[in-house]
Amino acid sequence: MIVWRDVFLGVIAVATLTMAVAQIAVIIAAASATKRVGQLADQFEREVKPLFGHLNAIGRDAARATQLATAQVERADQLFADLTARIDETLNVVQSSVLAPAREGRALLSAARAALHAIRELRQARARQARGEDEDALFI
Repeated sequence: MIVWRDVFLGVIAVATLTMAVAQIAVIIAAASATKRVGQLADQFEREVKPLFGHLNAIGRDAARATQLATAQVERADQLFADLTARIDETLNVVQSSVLAPAREGRALLSAARAALHAIRELRQARARQARGEDEDALFI
């Protein structure tokens, strides 16, 4: 039995040695993979870092352009507000300077029309009266 015990003990030793070698191989492979992933991360960082710099510059430029556009829109809005106020003032001045004389002219025309109408009525009344006298003279 001593022989079988030594054989099994040898098998256990060989299995333990094989597992230890396999674990060391896995640890070495994991270390190699970790090193490779680290290198890939460094390479990615080196390649992407300028891209982020460019994106930051683009973002700053876009923010500046937006700021300038906002300022221009505000200036245009102020310009149109001033223009609208001035047009309104101008129209009010034109309206007061044109409508007041127009009203006065209309009043003068109405007065002239009324005067002409009164003159016509007087002429017609005299003509009717003269016809009435002529007819009275013929009536015998």
